[in-house]
Amino acid sequence: MARGTDSSRVVVVIGASSGIGRATAQALARRGDTLVLASRSADALAEVERECLAAAPGSRKRPHEADAGGSPVLVVPTDVSVRASVETLFERAVARYGRVDAVVHAPAVVGYGRFEEIPAEVFDQVIAVNLTGTANVARVALQLFREAGGGHLLLVGSLLGKIATPWMSPYVTSKWAVHGLARTLQVEARELPGVEVSLVSPGGVDTPIYAQAANYVSREGRPPPPVDRPETLARAIVKTLDKPARERSVGLANATWTAGFRLLPAVYDVLVGPGMSRLGLSTRSREPHAGNVFAPLPDGEAVTGKWGRHWLRGVGLVAVAAGAVGVRQVLARR
Repeated sequence: MARGTDSSRVVVVIGASSGIGRATAQALARRGDTLVLASRSADALAEVERECLAAAPGSRKRPHEADAGGSPVLVVPTDVSVRASVETLFERAVARYGRVDAVVHAPAVVGYGRFEEIPAEVFDQVIAVNLTGTANVARVALQLFREAGGGHLLLVGSLLGKIATPWMSPYVTSKWAVHGLARTLQVEARELPGVEVSLVSPGGVDTPIYAQAANYVSREGRPPPPVDRPETLARAIVKTLDKPARERSVGLANATWTAGFRLLPAVYDVLVGPGMSRLGLSTRSREPHAGNVFAPLPDGEAVTGKWGRHWLRGVGLVAVAAGAVGVRQVLARR
């Protein structure tokens, strides 16, 4: 089962080769946890393994190190859209370390374009990775936790699992479904003593996912403001593993966007298209391509993307403040 901050956990981090997953793996390594790193890219995982080994406290001793050959990191290339691949991941984790205390599931792929212009096979594969992949991981992890008497499954969702935006239909569809699955699992986990299911929902984050996305909209995607660093999400994930919570939202504008979507749908629908065009798409043109939807692009794997926060901070704060004032005024008139 998930351990407190005074002891080492065995944590499976899926999507560890890039972005939020990679930042989380590094943070857990610094904490002293034993890690099983998974993603589709063996080359990128080898880099993350070196980073985590360098970050791990050198003086920390783990009870299972003698049986594990002394290494606190295991790399298992995994395609979450393939059930057998996920099963092999957990089998190797248990064979190496004897248990799994927690699972952080962070992988996702994105497809940009109008719904009817995104190739059907691209749409289907985004769903296969983001939704079916989540179900494959949850199925194996929860069965393992049931047998072990406890454990913590943490799913990385998205603000786009609560609202809708144009030109991202496969991603939005998959994340709404992931949020529904997470809530269902949370209800069912009440019957499993010691088992926790958490959802962490980020807003805009500076990761490589935008540049690596499939694109049929002719302009490269970018994170809408305000933009957080992956390390901010990693801290929220570690905090949630240490102190389980049903859901943790990370993003200054998340509450405002969600309130506008739910309380002012007509206004939201008018504004979201121009807003997405201005803030969610860059001026860099792109030819149609499938990005990393079907296969990893190791050269683009990293913790951060290229967007940073400096040019978005002021815009984001102004947008959030204006949105919050507008929502309050509407509610006050009701």
